[in-house]
Amino acid sequence: MQRKALDISWKSPSTMHVMHKSNLDVVDIKGESLVSKSPGHEELLVFQDKKMSNKNKVLTSLTSGAFAGALAKTVIAPLDRTKINFQIHNKKFSFREAIHFLIQSYHDRGILVWWRGNSATMARVIPYASIQYAAHEQWKQVLHVDTFSEKKAHPSKSFLAGSLAGVTSSTCTYPLDLARARMAVTHKERYTSLMQVFVKIWREEGPMTLYRGYSPTVIGVIPYAGTSFFTYETLKRLHFESSQQSEPHPAQRMMFGAIAGLLGQTASYPLDIVRRRMQTAQVTGRSYHTILSTITVVLREEGLVGGLFKGLSMNWIKGPVCVGISFTTFDLMQNFLRHLPVFINR
Repeated sequence: MQRKALDISWKSPSTMHVMHKSNLDVVDIKGESLVSKSPGHEELLVFQDKKMSNKNKVLTSLTSGAFAGALAKTVIAPLDRTKINFQIHNKKFSFREAIHFLIQSYHDRGILVWWRGNSATMARVIPYASIQYAAHEQWKQVLHVDTFSEKKAHPSKSFLAGSLAGVTSSTCTYPLDLARARMAVTHKERYTSLMQVFVKIWREEGPMTLYRGYSPTVIGVIPYAGTSFFTYETLKRLHFESSQQSEPHPAQRMMFGAIAGLLGQTASYPLDIVRRRMQTAQVTGRSYHTILSTITVVLREEGLVGGLFKGLSMNWIKGPVCVGISFTTFDLMQNFLRHLPVFINR
């Protein structure tokens, strides 16, 4: 069945006027343009009276990403702390033991201990999420997978855009991730502030330690970020194609993000174990020097499921929640900011 677009007004600050066209198949709505997806008809149908500059796109993406990352990580901080505790110790994971750890931590040091290291987490996750989301928006433009039709035509490029966004943000913020891991597994007397983590590591272990575990992080973020962004964007595209509604409901966004988080975390989880072991080797008294040697030690001493995939079942709870909140918050916040007159070029 063919559709027609007849004198439709797009009611937003970026006002759009759809020109009369016939014989029009499913269209692709993407903020700036409405493009026919019929074979051989990649035809611009809509123009904007007020077009947003790339500078403002980056600014709104950075702001939205920062807010999304901070909210998501704060919500799941207690579960994150529990997961890290099991990841770095040769201790069998179970939900009973995880609950026991949370209860014991509460009895020993109060409920705020569940958020110990959260300031370091915020210091890391705010720039990380900010850079990652903004980088993803830019990589999509560079790789020409910014619209639904382009994503459908080039799925590998869509996956690559997500992976490159993850690599970009990980490279820029890795020392903050290491500091957060150190604070999460040590007593307050060891590191009293985020700055002290950097000072002590620099003096006692050398500056290169700030990037210990960087290799497995970058290798792991490729499947994680690639799978997460690709899955989320693909589900939004499939939703549009089936419903003809350009904007999913927030609950649908949460569900799409949860599925993306589930698949992304499962794909990269073993390297997350390796990264944590290498980051906290000095604290735990173990020696982990390379990715391969760390994997070998973990497999020999703890096995595959109990070692490299230890705590994954908890990640299947916290991961989808975290990623779902993050993607949903980013989309809603970015849509809100991009509707503000201050970001519209006149």
